[in-house]
Amino acid sequence: MGEGSLKRAASPSRPISPPPLKRKVESTLTKKAAASFFTPASQKKPEPFTWRIVKNSLVVGKYSIGAEQKQSSTTPKVAAFDFDSTLVSTASGNTFARNSADWKWWHASVPSKLKRLNSDGYHVVIMSNQKKVSLKRDMKGPQGDSKSLTNFKERVSAVMKQLDIPISVYAATEDDDYRKPRAGMWREFVDDCDFDVSGVDLSASVFVGDAAGRPADHSQVDRGFAVNVGVPFKTPEEFFLDAPPESLVESFNPSAYIKPEPTNDAPAPFSRQSPLELVIFCGSPSAGKSTFYWDYLEPLKYERVNQDILKT
Repeated sequence: MGEGSLKRAASPSRPISPPPLKRKVESTLTKKAAASFFTPASQKKPEPFTWRIVKNSLVVGKYSIGAEQKQSSTTPKVAAFDFDSTLVSTASGNTFARNSADWKWWHASVPSKLKRLNSDGYHVVIMSNQKKVSLKRDMKGPQGDSKSLTNFKERVSAVMKQLDIPISVYAATEDDDYRKPRAGMWREFVDDCDFDVSGVDLSASVFVGDAAGRPADHSQVDRGFAVNVGVPFKTPEEFFLDAPPESLVESFNPSAYIKPEPTNDAPAPFSRQSPLELVIFCGSPSAGKSTFYWDYLEPLKYERVNQDILKT
């Protein structure tokens, strides 16, 4: 017998090792996930969440359930809300959320009130300044999103999922026209919903936010946003808790800097100097250009021309 075929005899004094046990590995694949994987794409339900970025500045999210909200024959009403310290607060008690799970309802009545608004035919939307959210690409994050953008999306998605009503969110990440108190977010929302054609019932709509210019508030951008948009404003306490309005901090009042002049010798605001004249108005939106024309120039038979009239 060759040397290679020799086997060492088992020692009677040494125990023989048992064969290794076959360990059962628990699968993390759920039946629901497996069913979804094998379901044809044409039969899968569409994802309720959709996200997009506008002009590398504005984050727009939409939560849809089933069919879109039916268009009413009446002029649409909008219930718009700030997000932090209005709909939610941090569960940790910190000023800013630690992570995407660090949130709780601002008050227990918030979800039921929002659902009631949806049932009453209001279009519910969130409009929030989120300057801490970065839109810089990060290939380590989901879909190339930064950590701050991922946390924001996850936090808002959790809120929307609990509400389970048609709702949109607009978040301004830069100091531009989209940032409150400027009205860029509102205009984007109106355009998305085609309300620029039918118009919005501004008097029946509302904007709710915590930055209201009260002594303890960090600013009054929410109140200013409502003024610029032209809708009534309420604080979270007034809207959700029926609290009475609080006193406001004295804000800038330009009329306080106008020196009064005797009215008896005051010259006419405007008078025609020649048969053919060209008057050019230059000013920011809502500066009073149209009002000045209708008050002083239209009675003098001046014609009014602008881009809206010319459709340019």
